[in-house]
Amino acid sequence: MEWATNIKLLREKMLLTQTEFAEKIGVSFASINRWENGVHEPTMKVKRELMKLFKKHGIVEDK
Repeated sequence: MEWATNIKLLREKMLLTQTEFAEKIGVSFASINRWENGVHEPTMKVKRELMKLFKKHGIVEDK
C-alpha cells in the first residue's frame, strides 16, 4: 500500500487541512506532513485506524 498517497487522498476527500486531520486522528501536524511526504509511515496502531477511514471513504477496497 502506498501510505503517502492514500493518506493525502483521504485527507483531501474529507476536506481537511493537515492540522485538522492530525487533530481528528490524534497525531501531530508533523506526523501527517511526514507521512504525506513519504518520510515516515504511521505506526501499526494508527494504520489500523486509517484503514477504517480508507474503507469508509472508498480509498481502498475491503478484501
